[in-house]
Amino acid sequence: MISDKRIMTDRLCLRHFTEDDLSAIYMIYGDEKANTFLPWHTARSMDDARRFLEERYLSRYRKGWEYAYAICLRSDDVPVGYIKIGMDDSYDLGYAIRHEFWHLGLTSEAGRAFIARLRDDGIPYVTATHDRDNPHSGGVMRNIGMSYRYSYQELWQPKGITVIFRMYQLNLDGRDDWTYMRYWDGSEVHFVEEELLGI
Repeated sequence: MISDKRIMTDRLCLRHFTEDDLSAIYMIYGDEKANTFLPWHTARSMDDARRFLEERYLSRYRKGWEYAYAICLRSDDVPVGYIKIGMDDSYDLGYAIRHEFWHLGLTSEAGRAFIARLRDDGIPYVTATHDRDNPHSGGVMRNIGMSYRYSYQELWQPKGITVIFRMYQLNLDGRDDWTYMRYWDGSEVHFVEEELLGI
């Protein structure tokens, strides 16, 4: 049984989702603006929300993977977003927050605290990708210490759209010159946007 180690910041509490958070999940995954640049279709019903909650959170907790947190305001402990990393060798960082909470620095605040926990727990590195048409997400990645490595094209399912992604990485184990290349190797279209290096 894993422990729900809460992560506290000045404004936020990061904690595990529970079955009591179904309505909050519906608000997050049903937010059209917040999910525009994410691959899945938005939640249209409470049944959709229940599926998101079970597949993305509760089932993973049961498997022993704890790195999937609700982003809650400390004032009420109600989830307004999420932050997580993948369960494979990409350690892919994912996050979203309801659009009415955008541009307040909350996602970056959550990200910095989350990265600190991952470093303390011995996670070796974190990758993250964002749609090139969603540069604000890249800003969050830079705010939490990640750096741009390369871009690549992918057909994203289930939406069935072709997307150019920018891949960012932060090594937590001291190997600053090492880059995770699976996305590059798996795409026939890949390149480096020189203007993004070093920023």
